[in-house]
Amino acid sequence: MIRLVVVDDHPIVRGGLRDTFADAEDIVVVGEAGDGAEGIERAEQLAADVVLMDLRMPGMDGVAATAALRERVPSARVLILTTFDSESDVLPAIEAGAIGYLLKDALPDELMRAVRAAARGESVLAPSVTQHLMGQVRRPGAGTLTDREKQVLQLVANGSSNREAAAALFIGEASIKTHLQHIYDKLGVRDRASAVAEGYRRRLLT
Repeated sequence: MIRLVVVDDHPIVRGGLRDTFADAEDIVVVGEAGDGAEGIERAEQLAADVVLMDLRMPGMDGVAATAALRERVPSARVLILTTFDSESDVLPAIEAGAIGYLLKDALPDELMRAVRAAARGESVLAPSVTQHLMGQVRRPGAGTLTDREKQVLQLVANGSSNREAAAALFIGEASIKTHLQHIYDKLGVRDRASAVAEGYRRRLLT
């Protein structure tokens, strides 16, 4: 039997997922949780084979929980199930160690096939997620910040203006703007606040 733990902050969603797997002969929902921290505890206590993980939850989100599970319960496979499929959502989850990424509009049969595949150690990705990853691979240097770009992002995260960042790095303000644009492109965001948030999510910032 595949031991499944469902992690989602909406009780109705958890109930629906529990019902989805109720008739499966080879999958049993052994536990559920409403946030990432609780999900880690359940997966550890109940020896989960697969964790069906929501992405955005209060407290510890799905990305942080996935990374923690990778360390604490390496035998558990994390399968993301969310409504969000933007590049800024997909990439951090995959980088954190998720074996698969599905959207909540997936059909019950798709979910069951995905859980079985995850238990076997096989990756399962929604079509839109595959497109994001292919696009990432095709863009040279995409997602990887240079040392200078990391310095600029850290200064921005610390509250520095473009002028202050330029002074700190002994470069022109125009260069800071160029670096910021490259950062936005690589992280898949549009503004400073989103870049900082994504930087923390990807653990690029301290």
